[in-house]
Amino acid sequence: MMKALRLSVALAAIAGAVAWWATETPAVPESYAVLDGDPEAGRVTFAVAGCASCHVAPEAEREEGEPPVLAGGQRFETEFGTFVSPNISSSPQGVGEWSDAELIHAVRAGVSPEGAHYYPAFPYASYAKASAQDIANLVAYMRTLPGSDAESAPHELDFPYSMRRAVGAWKRLYASPDYVLETADTAELMRGRELVEGLGHCGECHTPRTALGGLDTERWLGGAENPSGDGRIPNITPGGLDWSEADIAAYLQSGFTPEFDSAGGEMAEVVRNTAQLSDADRAAMAAYLKAVPAVSDEGA
Repeated sequence: MMKALRLSVALAAIAGAVAWWATETPAVPESYAVLDGDPEAGRVTFAVAGCASCHVAPEAEREEGEPPVLAGGQRFETEFGTFVSPNISSSPQGVGEWSDAELIHAVRAGVSPEGAHYYPAFPYASYAKASAQDIANLVAYMRTLPGSDAESAPHELDFPYSMRRAVGAWKRLYASPDYVLETADTAELMRGRELVEGLGHCGECHTPRTALGGLDTERWLGGAENPSGDGRIPNITPGGLDWSEADIAAYLQSGFTPEFDSAGGEMAEVVRNTAQLSDADRAAMAAYLKAVPAVSDEGA
């Protein structure tokens, strides 16, 4: 009896050690400290990454051309609980006292300066596909934006989703820097893949999720339930979207569909961001969307 008990205790200790190892956070790569960000290039990165869409306060009013104040406070209702976007402005209450390397690491790995995991409501699993230099440029631009003294509100999550350490296991399952479209044999497709899969994080909305909240890459960009419960986010693969590359590129600039309808809801904000890209970048995104495998709408 005692022998069996000792064996059980030993196995439990081993399992606990393995779980602790599997959920630990990586350290900040030393290479980040020597990166020199370009704020003008970062302005474009900031736009396509959609940072203002989530981190500007919900009640904020901003004039055209006025720099955004990333005070946070927007609430995102999900089946796992309510996530509240934090203050990421340049003030001490935001990220003003973080080093550039810590901020790059947060964006690409989902890890705080204190070594805690961020929840994947922050789309770092997509941003990990962007280069470290792209994110260094983003950080350089963020440093130019005004600060806010707003305090970040906590997320509202019930057990077990409140166990932040467990996010490390989720990352091992779903946070990969590998591209879904493995082959991109032209410079245009490579750029489109970087924008759609990485900085633009289009898959975060347009791809269905597993029971654990990871992206189901077998149905990549094949459409998904709207977290708000209002309708369905469309399939944008060739199996669901029959627009030409020119149609897609024009929509990403103007928000008008080939049928003269216009983007609404959250997609209107996305178009405001993609409109700031170059014609070449929008064409690259369109080329990528025509190159991904078609997902059928049947059974969606």
